[in-house]
Amino acid sequence: MNRMMTAGTKLFCAFALAVCAAGCALFDSGYAPAKGDVTVENSRFKLILGADCAVKSLVVKQTGEECAAPGDSIALFSVTQDRPFNNEIKLIYPNTRTTYQANSVRRDGNTLIVGFEITPYEAVVELTEAPDYVAFTLKDWIVEPADYGSLRFTPPPVREFRVVQLPVKNRKYFGQWLNVSWDDDAAVAVVGAMPQTQIAHERRNGFRILAADAARDIKLRGTCAALVAAPASAFLDCMDSVEQDYKLPRGVQSRRSAAINSSIYWSSDVRPSTVDEHIKYAKMGGFRMMLIYYPAIVKGSGGDGGYGGIGEYAFRDDYPNGVADLSAMLNKIKAAGITPGLHVLHTFIGFKSPYVTPVADHRLNLTRRFTLAKPLGEADTTVYVEENPEDSVMCDGCRLLQFGGELVSYEGYTTERPYRFTGCKRGALKTNVTAHPLGQIGGLLDVCEFGARSVYIDQNSDLQDEIAEKIARIYNAGFCFAYFDGSEGVNVPQGFHVPNAQYRVWKKFTPEPLFTEGAAKAHFSWHHLSGANAFDIFLPEQFKEMIREFPAMEAPLMRQDFSRINFGWWGFWTPNERQTKLGTQPDMFEYGTSRAAAWDCPVTLQTSLDKFRKHPRMADIFEVMRRWEDVRAKNWLTPAQKETLKKLDQEHILLVNEKKDYELVPYCEIPNVAGGNIRAFQFDRNGSRYVVYWHVSGSGTLSLPLASGDFELVNELGGEKTSVACEGGKSLLPADNRRYLKTSLSSDAVRKAFADAGLK
Repeated sequence: MNRMMTAGTKLFCAFALAVCAAGCALFDSGYAPAKGDVTVENSRFKLILGADCAVKSLVVKQTGEECAAPGDSIALFSVTQDRPFNNEIKLIYPNTRTTYQANSVRRDGNTLIVGFEITPYEAVVELTEAPDYVAFTLKDWIVEPADYGSLRFTPPPVREFRVVQLPVKNRKYFGQWLNVSWDDDAAVAVVGAMPQTQIAHERRNGFRILAADAARDIKLRGTCAALVAAPASAFLDCMDSVEQDYKLPRGVQSRRSAAINSSIYWSSDVRPSTVDEHIKYAKMGGFRMMLIYYPAIVKGSGGDGGYGGIGEYAFRDDYPNGVADLSAMLNKIKAAGITPGLHVLHTFIGFKSPYVTPVADHRLNLTRRFTLAKPLGEADTTVYVEENPEDSVMCDGCRLLQFGGELVSYEGYTTERPYRFTGCKRGALKTNVTAHPLGQIGGLLDVCEFGARSVYIDQNSDLQDEIAEKIARIYNAGFCFAYFDGSEGVNVPQGFHVPNAQYRVWKKFTPEPLFTEGAAKAHFSWHHLSGANAFDIFLPEQFKEMIREFPAMEAPLMRQDFSRINFGWWGFWTPNERQTKLGTQPDMFEYGTSRAAAWDCPVTLQTSLDKFRKHPRMADIFEVMRRWEDVRAKNWLTPAQKETLKKLDQEHILLVNEKKDYELVPYCEIPNVAGGNIRAFQFDRNGSRYVVYWHVSGSGTLSLPLASGDFELVNELGGEKTSVACEGGKSLLPADNRRYLKTSLSSDAVRKAFADAGLK
């Protein structure tokens, strides 16, 4: 019996070792490999394709988790043509854009030879089976001389090639930006290894198809996509390997840095003459990052420092020594313990720029092309074109045509032949008026929708690189991070041009930025936009509602992409400005920055020295920011506290208690105190009721119907008590900066007293 047990134990151990050595083959979802199957494998996963190229299994080895969606027979590859090209095929099938699925695959060393339905050619796909990922690269085509007979073109007639088409099970999370499906057990992603790879996903019943495409208009041969499948805990390590091997921006490394969650002090006015005051305020608010908008550094053509002057990037007179003066200013910011960043609009060319006037550059983007159907003389005010202008832009300030170096405005157009633009004014934006010959090609200028004061760059030209050199000359003076504003202003397809325009600028930055943010993102941006996007300004009266509606809604979505957002940008208002009565108040930033901290996200504050000097509660507002930035830096919040802060209907205050420690406490507003001139919030702690209150727009005396013996009043918890006078049975409290009232009265009694209070 003992010998039998020993033998059985040995047999079991041997069996277990064999299973481990085979990469946990027991867990391959029950799929039994068949003759002709093709295996693609690394140390993380095993992918099995049938002889027909259908995905049979994708197993994460460490956990045995089957990730491929069962049932539907979906090929790993496909090709798309604008129409059938073989003569007989063209006669049989409709002449329209058609996708042909792969129907055969065989492996030859490190390549897959792939055949397709109906089409006669084959694709050669190179495999890179790296330890942490597998890359698929379209290397070439196999076309036989007889495939297209006497047709004269360069075969094959492929418009798009699907480099990867992987059906994966639905999991708890799906990151649209990175193209990753994951949960606590496994993560599967199909990602681009270069900007030209177009990434997509399709939702099906119970699963998703993760896909990567090569497009003829962008790049076919050489387009590469990577498949990552791993335990969720190892996923970012695998992504880091992809980034290192393909020399991509280090998005994983950036996301893991301490800098990524630091809030940002933004200004368009940081110059050598103002930098000291900005540093003072930034330190008052505990900011460790300072983002400087380009008009603080460069001047615009015609004295316009706004959108209209973008393009030249010539230094303002504040920097007589150019880069040297800028470097000196940035070094001063760094010496104060603050990291400087540069905010630019990299795709914009201003109307007042020499790129537009007096001769419009041929590299400005055109949204539609038109061919002159008649010569256009210098005095002509009607432009005849071959193409139908229907649906051309009619917005004021945007009705601009470009032919050669001249811009022409128009009032209307016809949609029946002869097609023409009418009511034209020649030499728009002070461009030179010239004659244009029959057949000249021009088009609709791609005018920026933000104010119609600039135009976008044609990303298929070298103008973006030329502008990138100018921006990099400024950035390389000592900046450490960047914001790519206006990123949406690019040609279609935006899935390629949005990240690639950013990348063309990013590559010229030295050293590599700690992180970047941008106003728009697409797949490849994940590697360099590790800070993702920031939200625009919200008025004080809308502030909390907008935080709930937008950044607090997006933060959990962005977490699915292993990323954070920026809960800013937050404007700063003084009370009784034109747009607002309240102005910015401490509780607003307390709410916003606490919700951001719940998701490990920063905020950005748009600053104004003039408003800072005028706002009566400036010190209180910046103390709120300082405390929360300190909490971020120290990683003080517990997971439980973060979950509490994600509940948007309950507000919280971060206190400095009697022991000078931080204390997070829920509080509730007592509305409309003293006609809205006092903001007051009640909270309980240590068996007592508290009210924190302050004057919205100045100072005064709060007449509170409570006896002075019913409460204590302090500027800070544990601080010296403030003496309170009485008049007519009411206590007279100072109303100015934030103060704390402590009492043992009931919550209802406290709320009623403040509701009945008056201001003197």
